[in-house]
Amino acid sequence: MLEVKDLHAYYGKSHILQGVDLSIGEGEIVSLLGRNGVGRSTTCKAIMGEVVPVGSVKFRGQELVGKKPFEIAQAGIGYVPENRDIFPGLTTRQNLILGLKPGQKEVNSRWSIKDMFDLFSNLRERADVEASVLSGGEKQMLTICRTLMGDPSLIMIDEPTEGLAPKIVQQVGELLEQIARRGVSILLVEQKLTIALKISSRVYVMGHGKIVFDGNSAEFERNKDVRKEWLEI
Repeated sequence: MLEVKDLHAYYGKSHILQGVDLSIGEGEIVSLLGRNGVGRSTTCKAIMGEVVPVGSVKFRGQELVGKKPFEIAQAGIGYVPENRDIFPGLTTRQNLILGLKPGQKEVNSRWSIKDMFDLFSNLRERADVEASVLSGGEKQMLTICRTLMGDPSLIMIDEPTEGLAPKIVQQVGELLEQIARRGVSILLVEQKLTIALKISSRVYVMGHGKIVFDGNSAEFERNKDVRKEWLEI
């Protein structure tokens, strides 16, 4: 589904991504792990066209390098950044409606507002209150659900459990598994190894702007050297 080859990206003169290769299949959950500052978020932004990429990013055979972010979204990729970017002055329901793409009708989408409320009942209870009063966990769920309203085939989610209570972390993990069961592929950028290994079929580890490990979750768990060198602080 997604094939990234020799991906480079720069912030000014700083060479952040230095030849990233990764792939994601249909309905697959893949985790991208690594310490802060190694380029995980930049990888998502480069795929999404928010950072100018050099190299190749193919989605279902279509080359995305050179396209604008809205064109990449229209191709079927959704992106949930780590800052839980909601519209605080709008209600939960209005935030969800804004997730629809121009010309998209909810009735023809894989996801409806009812689906979002069924997935996370707290959002239903707060459907008509301003999003500014939601808890951190509810804002995270709203951000993910709003992105799903655009009916992506692949969704990239950056640090969805950061700062959340253990109970909410578990709910986020369950939500991601439900999303994958509906046929949506997920690239998960995550610090918490427990949730990443529980729900992911494969794992990539980044270090110094490159992929330093690629394997399934069991292989990663057995590889103590990779964890010690590239993840432990």
